[in-house]
This record gives sequence, C-alpha cells and structure tokens, in this order.
Amino acid sequence: MMITSRTDAWRSLHAHAARMRQHRVVELFAQDARRAQDFAAEACGLYLDYSKQCVDAEVRSALFALAEACELSAWRRRLYAGERINGSEDRAALHMALRAPRDHAGFAAVADEVHAVRAAMARFADALRGGAYRGVSGARITDVVNIGIGGSDFGPRMVCAALAPQIDGPRAHFVANVDGAELHALLPTLDPARTLFIVTSKTFTTQETLANARRARAWLVAALGDSAVSRHFVAVSTNAEAARAFGIDSASTFGFWDWVGGRYSLWSAVGLAIMLALGPQRFEALCAGAHAMDRHFVEAPPQSNLPVLMGLLGVWNTNFFGCASQVVVPYAERLSLFGGWLQQLEMESNGKRVDRDGRAVDYATTPVLWGSVGTNAQHAYFQMLHQGPAVHAIDFILPQVADHPFDEMQRMLVANCLAQSAALMRGRSADDVRAELAAAGWSGEALERAIAHRVCPGNRPSNTVLLPRLDAYHLGALLALYEHRCFVQSVIWNINAFDQWGVELGKQLAQRIADPQQLAGLDASTRTLWSRIYPQG
Repeated sequence: MMITSRTDAWRSLHAHAARMRQHRVVELFAQDARRAQDFAAEACGLYLDYSKQCVDAEVRSALFALAEACELSAWRRRLYAGERINGSEDRAALHMALRAPRDHAGFAAVADEVHAVRAAMARFADALRGGAYRGVSGARITDVVNIGIGGSDFGPRMVCAALAPQIDGPRAHFVANVDGAELHALLPTLDPARTLFIVTSKTFTTQETLANARRARAWLVAALGDSAVSRHFVAVSTNAEAARAFGIDSASTFGFWDWVGGRYSLWSAVGLAIMLALGPQRFEALCAGAHAMDRHFVEAPPQSNLPVLMGLLGVWNTNFFGCASQVVVPYAERLSLFGGWLQQLEMESNGKRVDRDGRAVDYATTPVLWGSVGTNAQHAYFQMLHQGPAVHAIDFILPQVADHPFDEMQRMLVANCLAQSAALMRGRSADDVRAELAAAGWSGEALERAIAHRVCPGNRPSNTVLLPRLDAYHLGALLALYEHRCFVQSVIWNINAFDQWGVELGKQLAQRIADPQQLAGLDASTRTLWSRIYPQG
C-alpha cells in the first residue's frame, strides 16, 4: 500500500515550500494582474477566493499531482459507489444518498428507504405544524426539544440557529450536555402540554442523551401522567425496541442506517427538529444545496473543484507551510455555531495517528480547528493572528446579503471581513510604521522604540468563501463543501475519516468511573479526584 510521505509528489511539495518561504503573496499579486481571477472558483452559488494563500501555479500543480498520486479520484468513486471505505467498522459512508433526489441513479440501492423515512418525517412535520398532531390534552405543540449529543445535536442545532429568521414552526430547543444545568434552565420555560421531545440516539443507549431524556420524561409525567409520554416523545433511532421500552410508539420512531455517521447525520431523520421548525420545503432546499455540491465534487475538474481546492490547500498549510492551526471565522452572527459543527466534522474524522493499514503516520493529520464569528473575533484573538510568531491558516465565510434591514451595518461587516484578510496578507513593515509615525509627529528615539511593536509580518494565508445569502440552499452547499474538503484531506493523509475509536475509549472509562465497584482498578489520580467529589463513594 502507498505511504503518502514517500511519494515523489510529497517530496516535491517540500521543495516548493522552501521556495515559497522566500516569497510574499503581495509580490505574487504584483507579478500577476490576473491572480485574483485565476486563484478563485465558483459553484452552487458559493465563491472561493484563495488568491491570498501562499501558493503559486507551480504549487497548485504539485498539489494536483499529490491528489493523483494518492488516488483521490478512485477513492471518490468508491465513496459514491457505497463501498465499505470505513474499513475499521466495515461500513460504507453514504451520507450523500440522504440528500439526493429519489431518481438519482447513483444511490438506487438505498433510495427507497431514504425517501420513505423522509416522507414519514414530512407527514409528521406537516401534521404537527398544521395543528393536526397535538398534545395529549389537545393543545397545539409550540416547542420542540431535541435531546441528543455530538452529531445528534451539533448539526440540527447549528442549522436552526443559522436559519432562525426563517423558522415559522414550533420553537426549536436543544439539550445535549449531561450537565443538568442545560435541561434545568430550559424546562421552566416550557408548557408540558405544548412540548414535544425528540430523543435522538442511533442506538438509544447514549449515556448523556438517555440521562436527559429520562429527566425530561419524569418532568412530563409529573405534569401530565404516564399516558402523555407516547404523545409528547418521538425517537430518532435504529433501536425501536429500546424506544418502545421508554414509552415511544414504533410509529413515532424515525430510523436511519449504520452507514450514516453521526457527524454526517443532519441530512437524515436526525434533522427532524430542522424540518419541524423550518418546514419540509426548507429542509428539501437544504438537501438540494448539499446535493448540488455533491455533484460538483464529482463532476468538476480539480482546478475548479471547491472541495478539492480547499482540501489540498489545507494539506499544504498543515504539512508543508507550517501553519499551527486552522481558524474559521464566519462574518455572520447566525453562523456562531458553525465552528462547533465543523470541529466535530474535521477533528473527529481526521484526528488519527495511523493510516488505513494501521501504520503510524509520520506527518501531521488534522490541525486544531477553532474560531468564532467576526467582528467579535477581531477583538479577541486576531492580535495573535496578526503578530504572533506562529502562522495560522484562516477561512473567512461571508454572506453577501444580510437577513436584517440595517444596510449600513452590513457594509461595515463586509468592510471588516475584507480588511482583515487583506491586512493578514499585506502586513505592515518597519518602513511603513516609521513613515506613519513620522507623519503623526513622532521623531528620534521615541519613534524608533515604537516601531517593533507595530510591525505586522503579513503573509498569513487565508481563503474567503462568499455566499449570496444565508438561506437553506446555500447553507446546505456550504456544509457539503466542508464535508468533502474533510474527505479530500483524509485521502491525502491515507486515513479512515469515518471511525472514532478515541471517542469510544472515553465513553468506556466514564462507565467504569461511575461504577464504584470498578473504580478500584483505575489510576490513583482518578480515584483520588472521585473521592474528593464523592467522599461517600
């Protein structure tokens, strides 16, 4: 099997990196009047400007050669063909089928099942939103609480926040943390007679989810009695038997499949909260945007393929250009939860130390991914991005049209976003600072002492992704873009993006620690900490 770091293409990129460190991106713009056009691509309404990356045409060609050496096209075909590319779990990864039209030839084997579940979701959503489905007392449902964690929470929560101005159904709430403070704060704001709970757990055994679900059930039963459970709880799970034992009717259990990974699951029945809040039509638009990006990923050549370009640039920055992390800064308050969804997608998928054959890799895999919304971020960590010794790669995400009527504020937001990417690239030299201070009346020793503190190195790489607006279709395309970017990077790093055994280890230990009979077998630090918190055992 191929070892990525031993390919000629990988070695070539190290040589290119040494060359590019001698250049500045501002010089590349000066040398090429068409750089802004030639280092950009557009698809599904999204526009990617990567001209501020520290790459030139030779680097780009070398990255395409690396993709070819790593057989990206072949792995993409295997992904879309439903082959079991999740080797450690012997599963396919067919999340693209969840958002494909019924008549799409590529997913015929699962299309009937997928669309049967989606149709059941739509019927339920229409009934609840229209008032035909009511609570046990006959009251309309006004609040829906999704109880899940990880992929069963991040995606639906993020989408509902991003599209909040378009919600025209029941209010959507989300509970994930086993810290009871989240549920405790929410319950007093709800009317039991008007509340529906969605218990979202593939196995219906997830510890945090069941802890919250049981407490919510007790709250509901105390107000409305045991008979209310079947009317005020539905399940999204593959374990209908466990859901029935909880009190949820089989007809109120929406299933999905083992080839739906949690971090790719918002397109499945896990998105029921989205459909209830936004309606089936907007959920369909969300899926349509993602499907458009799915087709683009398969059909577009590398030089205009957004996921391929972004994935390869991520590899370049991580493995060759020495970037310490990946920062994602959406200039949209509604995307404040996007970073949490993306952290799970990227770091759970590609946070691996061995390749597909179980060999330890000798290169970095996924970088730490972090960020928050602009312009807030500018008043937090952007100082480090501009002047810290480490270089961090940055993705700016900007909807062009606001979902509010304050045009002057949107222009200010856009100006700030574009200014930050320009400033990170350009920097500010000692000569620039000296001239600015002299113009302001500084002179002599005071001027010279001040210069070093004001110099910004620049040459900090960034992408800018523009959306026409933050609506369901373009949000779907954006999410699928990052899903496929993640897959591209996994292929280059030759790792399995679809398992998460590190997560499982923590879950197993949590069960042991909570059992006093097993605590004795753990390390002294863990036993001591537990005994300080629970002296009685």
